[in-house]
Amino acid sequence: MAGKYERKQSKDGQWMFNLKAGNGEIILTSELYTTKAACDNGIASVQKNSPLDERYERKEAKNGKPYFVLKAANHQVIGKSEMYSSAASMENGINSVKTNGPTTNIVDA
Repeated sequence: MAGKYERKQSKDGQWMFNLKAGNGEIILTSELYTTKAACDNGIASVQKNSPLDERYERKEAKNGKPYFVLKAANHQVIGKSEMYSSAASMENGINSVKTNGPTTNIVDA
């Protein structure tokens, strides 16, 4: 099963999306957007930038857990991963975003 974007509106009216792998696991979470159109632009940016390794910034949280952010060409963050238990798990997460990010399957949650 292919991945998909789940777009949803928060209680305060802002929009965000999650990129889910084929198994339904969230592999990337967006920032909040003020409009649905801006959220759609964020999805388009992930579709465009996710295959490019240089767009990923590998980081470590204060608790030592690895995670990554996906950035656009202008260096703006367009999505963030969960915290992983190891660097190898994080790399698997990046590979999953590279595989699933280009999908055009977008649903409203």
